[in-house]
Amino acid sequence: MNTTPWLRSHTCGELRAEHVGQRVVLNGWVDARRNHGGIFFVDLRDRYGKTQVTLSAEIAETVRFSAEWVLAVEGTVVRREPMNVNPDRPTGEIDVRAEKVTVLSESRIPPFEVLDQLDTAVETRLRHRYIDLRRAPLQRNLLHRSRFISAMRRAFEAQDFAEVETPILTRATPEGARDYLVPSRVHPGEFYALPQSPQIFKQLLMVAGMDRYFQVARCFRDEDLRADRQPEFTQLDMEMSFVDEERIFAVWEAVLVRTFREAMGVELTIPFPRLTWDECMDRYGVDKPDTRFGLELVDIAAWAKTAEFPVFQEALASGGRTLGLVVPGGGELLSRKDITALEELAKNFGAKGLAWWKASAEGGAGPLARFAAGTKAAELMQVAGAKEGDLLLCAAGKASQARRVLGELRVHLGRKLGLVKPGWNLLWVTHFPMFEYDEEAGRWFSAHHPFTAPVGDLSEIPADLGVMRSRAYDLVMNGWELGSGSIRIHRQDVQARVFQLLGISAEEQSAKFGFLLEALAHGAPPHGGFAVGLDRIVALTLGLDSIRDVVAFPKTASASDLLCEAPSKVAPSQLAEVHVALAGRALLEAGKSDAGTAAARPPSP
Repeated sequence: MNTTPWLRSHTCGELRAEHVGQRVVLNGWVDARRNHGGIFFVDLRDRYGKTQVTLSAEIAETVRFSAEWVLAVEGTVVRREPMNVNPDRPTGEIDVRAEKVTVLSESRIPPFEVLDQLDTAVETRLRHRYIDLRRAPLQRNLLHRSRFISAMRRAFEAQDFAEVETPILTRATPEGARDYLVPSRVHPGEFYALPQSPQIFKQLLMVAGMDRYFQVARCFRDEDLRADRQPEFTQLDMEMSFVDEERIFAVWEAVLVRTFREAMGVELTIPFPRLTWDECMDRYGVDKPDTRFGLELVDIAAWAKTAEFPVFQEALASGGRTLGLVVPGGGELLSRKDITALEELAKNFGAKGLAWWKASAEGGAGPLARFAAGTKAAELMQVAGAKEGDLLLCAAGKASQARRVLGELRVHLGRKLGLVKPGWNLLWVTHFPMFEYDEEAGRWFSAHHPFTAPVGDLSEIPADLGVMRSRAYDLVMNGWELGSGSIRIHRQDVQARVFQLLGISAEEQSAKFGFLLEALAHGAPPHGGFAVGLDRIVALTLGLDSIRDVVAFPKTASASDLLCEAPSKVAPSQLAEVHVALAGRALLEAGKSDAGTAAARPPSP
């Protein structure tokens, strides 16, 4: 016996012509209501779809409801007349003729309509996220996310990986972004930190012999936000023992092939191409290139050395680079106004200016034309690989700056000129720098993280640590970094030496990393791992630039939760329980200044 007669028999997206004549019960939200000459129509909505319900005048007069009220409708499925069929709706061939309507819940007038296309301020939507999430596009995003993660889980399990949870409350870590700190009530004056990644724990699992680990891990970083960053995020994290880079690449390629096939019906081609970091920077100017189009950078130093252009001469004399970007047919495709806009973009990316030349063996046009007189024009065309009518854009200076300027212009032009081809181009980028020097801090930092293995055995340390390469690697898709990883240091002496190169004393090593060094002294196998940011990869597969619309309850760019009004002040009694006293404003500001100076780079998986 059904003691709850309003329980649904079908969802609002389920009924079709084959259900005609059946008695059904639907539950859902009132999406729209219309009166057509005494016959009332109601669109009832749930996450599965919408069904049109017809109400007699008698029922419409006895039951009052409005938009976003929650109803139970009992009735019979009827076929629509052919002229009334809605081909754009899966349930468009039928109606449900209501015989009983029960109001399950009333709703206030919502702050905005539940529409697929919505032009409402983001702040309003986030403040009422539970209403925003009723919209079909967001529900489809979350369902896609669920299917995508589920497919990845099955793919790892098929390769004999075990899912292991690592701690959320751990210790604060140096060499990373700012931690979110959690004061301890039972340990006065001491703090936990929320993990920036499961890095150390997954290495300890390898020492423990788990061999193949993965986890859908929540991570936290107290850092400035961007469109593709949130203070808390989710990553698919893995680690393997007795492997090299190629073995890890093969595992991930198999996982992604299966995931894209099951979740999206897309077939990926493997193996993914490989490029070293140096090759990426020389060819594309960035370490996460979009390889769906060409426009690769060219080195024009062979021409610049003999050209009488002071900017180029100064750059080369100081050890810098002179690089070019050839835009095929750009001399005709781009107007002088377009080129002026490119000059402004270059300045926004840090350049002092942008030298350009409309290529021609007769001398061409543009600021470089007077340095390309006579045979110099043909020489420049040969060095740059340019043809008549092409546009050559040039940047000179420090290698990092010249690469960045042209790398950014390359992406801009690829989109502007419609050169980006549809599809999913994945690329492994390998051999990243081991160390990076921070001028402001006056010291070296790990380019990846301090647990990354170097290329070589550290028997000889170069005077310039910047030339050292690591066994770190990134996976890039369509110009976005999906994730990163590395082969780890598994020998205690090598790990201690890397810490030393980073300026971490033996005492500090013991205090902050003693448990890891101790573990490495107890039979650590060679191991490595990788992690992808799930929020980012799901957003990219949906064609979204921001991860906000694939996260159920995201925060704002200021790391605020508008729905829960967090962060918030707490009562003095709660602070007393965890032994925390608020500092005075002057002390607080001084602390902020110190923190800003000492800030380091975030660790990668």
